Amino acid sequence: MATSMESLIGLVNRIQRACTVLGDYGGDNALPTLWEALPSVAVVGGQSSGKSSVLESIVGRDFLPRGSGIVTRRPLVLQLHKIDDGTEYAEFLHLPKRRFTDFAMVRKEIQDETDRITGKSKEISPVPIHLSIYSPNVVNLTMIDLPGLTKVAIEGQPQSIVEDIENMVRSYVEKPNSIILAISPANQDIATSDAIKLAKEVDPLGERTFGVLTKLDLMDKGTNAIEVLEGRSYRLQHPWVGIVNRSQADINKNVDMIVARRREREYFATSPDYGHLAHKMGSEYLAKLLSQHLESVIRTQIPGIASLINKSIEELEGEMDHLGRPVAVDAGAQLYTILELCRAFDRIFKEHLDGGRRGGDRIYGVFDNQLPAALRKLPFDRHLSLDNVRKVVSQADGYQPHLIAPEQGYRRLIEGALNYFRGPAEASVDAVHNVLMDLVRKSIGETQELRRFPTLQSEIAAASYEALERFREEGRKTTLRLVDMESSYLTVDFFRRLPQDVEKGGNPAASTVDRYTEGHFRRIGSNVSSYVGMVSDTLKTNIPKAVVYCQVREAKMSLLNHFYTQVGRKEGKQLAQLLDEDPALMERRQQCAKRLELYKSARDEIDSVAWA
Repeated sequence: MATSMESLIGLVNRIQRACTVLGDYGGDNALPTLWEALPSVAVVGGQSSGKSSVLESIVGRDFLPRGSGIVTRRPLVLQLHKIDDGTEYAEFLHLPKRRFTDFAMVRKEIQDETDRITGKSKEISPVPIHLSIYSPNVVNLTMIDLPGLTKVAIEGQPQSIVEDIENMVRSYVEKPNSIILAISPANQDIATSDAIKLAKEVDPLGERTFGVLTKLDLMDKGTNAIEVLEGRSYRLQHPWVGIVNRSQADINKNVDMIVARRREREYFATSPDYGHLAHKMGSEYLAKLLSQHLESVIRTQIPGIASLINKSIEELEGEMDHLGRPVAVDAGAQLYTILELCRAFDRIFKEHLDGGRRGGDRIYGVFDNQLPAALRKLPFDRHLSLDNVRKVVSQADGYQPHLIAPEQGYRRLIEGALNYFRGPAEASVDAVHNVLMDLVRKSIGETQELRRFPTLQSEIAAASYEALERFREEGRKTTLRLVDMESSYLTVDFFRRLPQDVEKGGNPAASTVDRYTEGHFRRIGSNVSSYVGMVSDTLKTNIPKAVVYCQVREAKMSLLNHFYTQVGRKEGKQLAQLLDEDPALMERRQQCAKRLELYKSARDEIDSVAWA
């Protein structure tokens, strides 16, 4: 079954209305737009070109605001529906339950609705007004009445108004699916027509432009517009149509539009200049011509529009999945969401430590590179220099020189040397702490779901840093305790194996003298150095164990344990505050949801039409 013209144009009408309800009227680069793809007739003309009169002639009713200056300040999407019933009425999309049978009230509502958005400031707005007119005296047709092009701003208008209007009109006529209805007065040179100038820029071959010549009856006596109407003056792919609108006197006298249509037909039928074109002139012919062409364009474009709709639905659903579902209002569901997000973060953090993600290997680098390097740089050469050994040993002996081994001197030299190990021990703790802090930051950034909730994000970060600080303190205490343990008990066997200074059968006096020679102090320094080296090897092994046990292991096992306890105590309102979503993300989700609703609605509309 072939699709009727009524159902095709009605289909686009319904999708256009859905676009406006759901906030899509083009010009939004942040979201896919369906409005831009829909075929429509854009009515373009300079001020006082007779644009309003043409529209009223096509409708057969007085319904548009009139006056000086810019009267149309918002796009008016005019959808005409031919009905068999004799009742004529109008409906606005913003007043869905109200039918207007008095068209003077339609005019007033257009003015009032314009002022609601723009105020009474004479400024313009791209947000369209949707008006549907149901009448037996119309053809099925959708037209968009745009603000009249102007060259100067009048009092009360911003200086940018001229450019603003042109940009708005251009945004409609640039669309490849837009049919341009370019209205020019016959009593002005067509070369200076604002509408034709703009149409020529966006449609240089005239493939989408219909030229309309108004005010034919107002031309100077002895002149006519045959050159234009026959396409010789300015050529278009579609025929030019001449219109004779009501005069200002007729408007003032409220001459009935149906009577005006009859007079227009008579004018062309009896005109010596235009009689041969009479069957292709007038507002009724123009309406039928546009309706047939719009139907033809829609039929051609629908497959592409359907493809665009399906592609956009796929993209929007993908983004909605990425943005996540709206937050539940129930406290139990909110607590569940918070715990799920914490677990997602914790899982990523563990992946960093276990090698599933990069970064955890830096901890091994602390133990394999930084700690050994720090130990090598300790100033043992200075501490065990000949002068320092002599000084420490002499001070340890007091007033009585040692007889055999200078035990107190050894102890003081060793304790002084071991004290240097505190620095590398604490530095290892701090270095691993910094790595863990960085991994927390990375993990929070990589937890996609958390990006929606900056408050929860910062709370998890704060709780993690606080826990890491506790683990660092425990690591510091433990590693320093390892150093202190080495200082508190010296390994006796090590010294028992050292060669003694007293030679068998030797002279004790000579030995005593020898104890204060340079070689004696060098041997003491060498012995202490050997012992310190042994301790260094032990600590090089044990410090990493202590750090991993106190910091890394605890971070893996219980990073958020304290936070979980705190969250469990929170009331519903406090939980909701934790899930206080980023306003920009909330707005984006709402925009995507509305746009997705639009595309699904449009898909259903297209599916409901029976195609040939």
